Amino acid sequence: MTTLLIIYSLFSFILALAYVVIMWRYVRNWQVLETWEVPKGFVPNTHISVLIPARNEAENIGACIESILQQSYPCDLYEIIVLDDHSEDETPDWVRLFQVQCTNVHLLQLADFVEAGETQSFKKKAIEIGIKHATGELIVTTDGDCVVQSNWLSLIASFYETKDLKFIAAPVNFYKEKNILEYFQSLDFMGMMGIAGAGIQGQFMRMCNGANLAYRKSVFKEVNGFEGINELASGDDMLLMQKVAEHYPDGIGYLKNQAATTFTEAKPTLKSFLNQRIRWSTKSSSYRERLVTVLLALVFFFCCNILLSVLLLPFLGWGALAILLFSLWLKAAMDYWFLNTMSQFFQREALMQHFVPSFFMHTLYIAVVGFLANIKTTYEWKGRRVK
Repeated sequence: MTTLLIIYSLFSFILALAYVVIMWRYVRNWQVLETWEVPKGFVPNTHISVLIPARNEAENIGACIESILQQSYPCDLYEIIVLDDHSEDETPDWVRLFQVQCTNVHLLQLADFVEAGETQSFKKKAIEIGIKHATGELIVTTDGDCVVQSNWLSLIASFYETKDLKFIAAPVNFYKEKNILEYFQSLDFMGMMGIAGAGIQGQFMRMCNGANLAYRKSVFKEVNGFEGINELASGDDMLLMQKVAEHYPDGIGYLKNQAATTFTEAKPTLKSFLNQRIRWSTKSSSYRERLVTVLLALVFFFCCNILLSVLLLPFLGWGALAILLFSLWLKAAMDYWFLNTMSQFFQREALMQHFVPSFFMHTLYIAVVGFLANIKTTYEWKGRRVK
């Protein structure tokens, strides 16, 4: 029993040390990442095509389009293309209402190009079709349930033109939280934005979210779009970014500015939350950058080890309890440091009031979702069963 405790203690210490190093790198790289501001006297020259893949978003698409139409960016330099993915509600009708009023709003329906059972990757197919019809040199993507701020396109365009980038990731955050599950998601997702920015800054972990991306139309064609990653329903964001990074490792940028954030609402139920996160996790085996998989795996095993310590309490007694308390303390300290840094930047300090319950939920969620993503072959998304 003593030998087992020593071995388990050593294993736990290695995982804990790895977690400290990972979190330290996140915070350090986020801190040195430049906060971008629109340069004084900036005169935009980039024509932008905003692509919005949407399925059953009748409740949200109006607010999404309205927020984009309120941009400070010159209206003659951008167009909005809504890509309706076989919606079963009034999503297309809402878009048509805007079309009547605004000449730069366009509607494309996948049903005119793709049969309902023809592909698994509806979102990727929608984006491909949108890019073929886009007139802009810079493709910007968001989702039908998002809203953006008035300087969103100005920040993206100035960052793109000044830095001469090929691919830009920008922040996405939740808002309008109503319960502890949604507060947890907001804290967790805010952390993901920090990880994305830090990883891109340090060029060790390229992550992003399709609700706030920008890339050159010519580069999308140059890397053959989604070719090679079409087998997954998800992956229109990170997998594409990693393809671009193979050709242009210095051409990837993260737009660090609170005003560049797109906002959406957290999933209202545990089932919808788990379906979303499992869908995201299933693409991890397809990451082209293996270090991303390694780092995510280390975090997964650290959280699993905390749960294992609980199970080992009857067998290892005080030794297991000491390991459990040490691991919880260390994870809480590192998580608080990281999330407090992020909440201050995004001006969401009040979210830290929910840190304690969110901390325990995060530890459990990482272990559970990581496990389910490896055994679950199908999940539900937008009313579909997909792989």
